[in-house]
Amino acid sequence: MFEEGQLYSPVTTGEDGSVTVHLGDDHPGVNDPAYRARRNEIAQVALGWRPGDPVPRIDYTDVENEVWATVSRHIAPLHERYACRAFNEAKAALDLPADRVPQLDEVTAGLQRLTGFSYVPAAGIVPLEEFYGSLADGVFHSTQYLRHHALPLYTPEPDVIHEVLGHGNLLADPQVAEVKRLAGAAARRMETRAGLQMVADVFWFTIEFGVLHEGGDLRAYGAGILSSYGEIEEFRSMVIRPLDFPAMATIDYDITHYQPVLFAAESFSHMVDAVGGFFAGCTDDTAAAMGLREPSEEASEAASAEAETIGA
Repeated sequence: MFEEGQLYSPVTTGEDGSVTVHLGDDHPGVNDPAYRARRNEIAQVALGWRPGDPVPRIDYTDVENEVWATVSRHIAPLHERYACRAFNEAKAALDLPADRVPQLDEVTAGLQRLTGFSYVPAAGIVPLEEFYGSLADGVFHSTQYLRHHALPLYTPEPDVIHEVLGHGNLLADPQVAEVKRLAGAAARRMETRAGLQMVADVFWFTIEFGVLHEGGDLRAYGAGILSSYGEIEEFRSMVIRPLDFPAMATIDYDITHYQPVLFAAESFSHMVDAVGGFFAGCTDDTAAAMGLREPSEEASEAASAEAETIGA
């Protein structure tokens, strides 16, 4: 998700063990030495983590906690107005703090009692097969850094606000958690790059940017919409089409702008049945039947950089 942000914020490790996050020239924090140092510091913590270790805690600053609080304060009434009922109920059940950044182990503790999911840290780009495959095991790779404090309601890349306010709350719903597990199992089932990209693209238009009809209104359930202060205000003005998995897997879209075309389920239960059913049954043959072909080596490398971070 946030493909451009991930492509221009790679994480590298020097011969001396130093870690550098390479921000793009138009990133809000690119000219802030303190922010850049902080990004490097948090990335190094994530890179030092190994499966089986306790998830590292970040000692968030007052400024970082205020960024979280600002976004939480502004987006809460928008969730009430525009999010589907299941999301709001799951959000209430998870009950994350609104005044400070929750630690990933706190998110895990809440999700474990609700759906069995766990959060683990990621420093930067996570390859498609690793990010999606881990969902099958109930594991979500998440960043721990925050967007720049100068623009708290904007981020060009997925940060902990997107990962937790969007995906974390969504994962607190058992039915959505199962759909994500099915997506992970589908990704692991694929033997071709075309099949894996098909899973990623359908995931994009459903779990990231999905909408549905509820109570005579159009509501959002996608984490990308529900973690974006700007997009949540705009999604109902987009072109709305019914669920169409071949179209999702083949349509051209620009992730650097608001999505002009969204696919709506008839209801929450329809979304669960249809999207879950697609992930449960799709194969490499499904991708071939859609006319999807193996990408070139260059395109495959770019697709690897599309994985969520890192976590849309």
